[in-house]
Amino acid sequence: MEPLVNRVAKSGLITIDLEQYFPKEEIAVFDLKDHLFQGLVLREKDFREAVNAHDWSQYSDKVLLVYCSADAIIPVWAFMLVASAAAPFARSVFQGSREEYLKFAFLKALESIDPEQYADKRIVIKGCSNKPVPPAAYAELTRKLQPVVKSIMYGEPCSTVPIFKKKVT
Repeated sequence: MEPLVNRVAKSGLITIDLEQYFPKEEIAVFDLKDHLFQGLVLREKDFREAVNAHDWSQYSDKVLLVYCSADAIIPVWAFMLVASAAAPFARSVFQGSREEYLKFAFLKALESIDPEQYADKRIVIKGCSNKPVPPAAYAELTRKLQPVVKSIMYGEPCSTVPIFKKKVT
């Protein structure tokens, strides 16, 4: 009887798990809809009073997402006012939804990858994760690696979908 051989381990495939680039900081949300008059209009005087009375310390060392979930026209200065009040406490302030922030954070984190470390390698970009990885992160990693790698696949080493293969000249 022949010994079992792990062909995946011997294949030379390099797996990249985008989940490792998920933001580590705690995320908090400030929804402007809670400060709209009759759920429709942001009134400056009332909003300024609410911002001044708000406990901004609850966002210490967190990423604060500032957005409005209501279908209302919000003046730009409202986001600026919240950012100004939160800045001394929050690790950072981002104007946008959780999905928009995750896309931004992943793209920023992927800037740190040196594609040359993967030159002429066979890459599998892991497909399953426990945390939400935006499709933009997969697209950006593919774009960044394609000029230098031998091949890119998506999925798990035992079951992949071919994405790119360098043409042999």
